Amino acid sequence: MDLQEIEKRAAAMMPLLVGQLERLVAVPSVAFPGYPEEPVHEMAATTLELFREVGFSDARLMDVPTGYPPIYAEAAGPPGSPVVMLYAHYDVQPAPPEQGWTSDPWTAVHKDDGRIYGRGAADDKGGLVAHLGTMRIFDGRPPCTVKLILEGMEETESNLEAFVEAHPELFQCDVFIVCDMGNLAVGEPVLTTALRGDVACVVTVRTLEHPLHSGVFGGPAPDAMMSLARLLSTLHDADGNVAVDGVSSGEWTGADLSAADFEASADLLDGVTLAGTGSIGTQLWARPSVSAIGVDMTSIAGSSNVLIPEARAKLSMRIVPGSDPVRELDALVAHLESHAPFGAQVEVQRTKQAPPFRCATDGPGYDAARAALAEAYGKPAGEAGSGGSIPLLRTLQDACPTAEFILWGPEDVAKSRIHASDESVDPSEIEKMVIAQARLLVHLAGTTAEGAAAR
Repeated sequence: MDLQEIEKRAAAMMPLLVGQLERLVAVPSVAFPGYPEEPVHEMAATTLELFREVGFSDARLMDVPTGYPPIYAEAAGPPGSPVVMLYAHYDVQPAPPEQGWTSDPWTAVHKDDGRIYGRGAADDKGGLVAHLGTMRIFDGRPPCTVKLILEGMEETESNLEAFVEAHPELFQCDVFIVCDMGNLAVGEPVLTTALRGDVACVVTVRTLEHPLHSGVFGGPAPDAMMSLARLLSTLHDADGNVAVDGVSSGEWTGADLSAADFEASADLLDGVTLAGTGSIGTQLWARPSVSAIGVDMTSIAGSSNVLIPEARAKLSMRIVPGSDPVRELDALVAHLESHAPFGAQVEVQRTKQAPPFRCATDGPGYDAARAALAEAYGKPAGEAGSGGSIPLLRTLQDACPTAEFILWGPEDVAKSRIHASDESVDPSEIEKMVIAQARLLVHLAGTTAEGAAAR
């Protein structure tokens, strides 16, 4: 099928795909503990129904020991054709009112800027819809054998890694297509080739055996919260760069964001400047970052005039592609333990060691994807990184070491605001991804045919 026919079919089906996206956004499929289970099961059933309609007649919910089930399916292509596995996830992040949504997160709202707003519109129900459209291009009969894996717990404690390890035979393929990424900006095609990893720990600082009157003891007696603040401040230098000895760092040479575009997408408050030095791409995808994502101490409502004896913070450090998460976390822990102010007792509990990931870019699958993306957008495709980590990719790589990974999707970095309030997707990105994925399957099938003819 040529490019013009695929473009024609993709344009014609967009009203249907937008309607399906609206249907999916309306289901609050939050898989986090403490949230209702019914919407997630509803989402699994709805997703299963939609994918059966587009050619995955054997699509089924897979048995897992705990949590929500992944969906697995296969659609056979011509004998000897390449095997491609499509990945996306049907669960979403929470959307609490305090995030500041300007429209109902569980209603797909079309706004004047042409984007569709709602939780999951981009991450990753937009990816689900792109896969549905890809199969519809071929009327459910793709030119390659296509496998499908849709995760139900990507945003929380994933159960898919254990499932892959228990059933590696299901995941044997030539190419994984992970539709859970996006371009840096709408209309500017990039392939994601590197993902930072994520390590985390909880640091506890203790200075006193019990609370003390701040007027009687304040000054000479160190307060645990202030000591914790001093400790955390040592994690960055005066410019805002991570100052932890032994952590890996590098330079990014692919596609980049301008400082102005990044500032606009980050919605910095008036007067707030960017931290760190170097290009935005280097800071995001080739250097570590450390954030305090939670703090435990006395609440303001429960406060009184006492010195705090103990304070805790949870730290998340994004680590660069190619680094070892164990070694990187070792360096962070060593820094915390060796920079305690005033001899404070410091205890560090390690909580997460998610590896980074780097895609090979020298295989036939990547070449085909680059060509397909350029065809879909009418311009050459660049390369970008991602600050998000997907530990599943390393598990898939271990299960099928010879497979190539294609990481892309409709979640443009500039405006999608995934995980935040007013998440949105530009429907043109969904349409372009349908075209790109369809063209990728055509290219892969053609490569196999050419090889067979040569033999």
